[in-house]
Amino acid sequence: MAKLGIDLGGTKIEIIALDDQGKEHFRQRLATPQGDYQSIINTISHLIDEAEKVVGISECVGIGAPGAISPATGLMKNSNSACLNGKPFLDDLKKALGKVVIIENDANCFALSEAVDGAAKGKEIVFGVIIGTGTGAGVVINQQVIRGANAISGEWGHNPLPWPNTNELPGLDCYCGKQGCIETWLSGVGISRNFEKSYQRTLTAESIVLAAEVGDQACEQALRDYEDRLARGLAHVINILDPQVIVLGGGMSNIARLYQNVPARWGQYVFSDSVSTRLVPPMYGDSSGVRGAAWLCNKN
Repeated sequence: MAKLGIDLGGTKIEIIALDDQGKEHFRQRLATPQGDYQSIINTISHLIDEAEKVVGISECVGIGAPGAISPATGLMKNSNSACLNGKPFLDDLKKALGKVVIIENDANCFALSEAVDGAAKGKEIVFGVIIGTGTGAGVVINQQVIRGANAISGEWGHNPLPWPNTNELPGLDCYCGKQGCIETWLSGVGISRNFEKSYQRTLTAESIVLAAEVGDQACEQALRDYEDRLARGLAHVINILDPQVIVLGGGMSNIARLYQNVPARWGQYVFSDSVSTRLVPPMYGDSSGVRGAAWLCNKN
């Protein structure tokens, strides 16, 4: 029986059908209805109907979504698709679809995909990081997503930057209400904001990388600072979880130099005489989220 996974994004909703070996048998995407809760449910239902015409009826669907189901209320929280927040999304989907529905944070799905048959296949402890517009992560142990008591396991981006330098305090304001969160330093938006603050120039993260490659010294220094901050942030994770593999996803994962330069720096911050943790790019790239959602159906 095929495993169905849905990636519910802010701009698109995508479905995939995988077999037990991870082979793809169906994929389709539609635009996400903006601000319309019922239309989102209807779109998900339509995509499942289309998939089942090809692969047959499935008893379960996994859904990766921004945000999480609150253990306290059973309602959606922390979703950037704001129309989902405060709604009984899981219950309404179960009623609409008439099957088992498993909802996980999209970063958890990313980490699960890479742990099951991706860049961290076969590893016991996997930390899957997504650094793009925001900064989040998921924790997978023995191919099981770790949700946590408050459904916030892996919310690494809203801890303060470890071992801050004097010039890094108090840090930029974060939308969560705090200052100096890791997300304000490491997200694509964060590196751009900090570059503007330090050098009075407005450049995107991509432009900073490209300028550094052609010898712009300010951009080169900004990337070196970024690498040190990422090393500190991930060293904190290694000290707590001690993962075999950290998989780096999102737009910032396309910066090739990170995979050599960050591990070269994090040893000075890790509480060990050696560090065997590997930092790797994702095997499935942007497809990791939807693939991880499909794997939820036999990993929970």
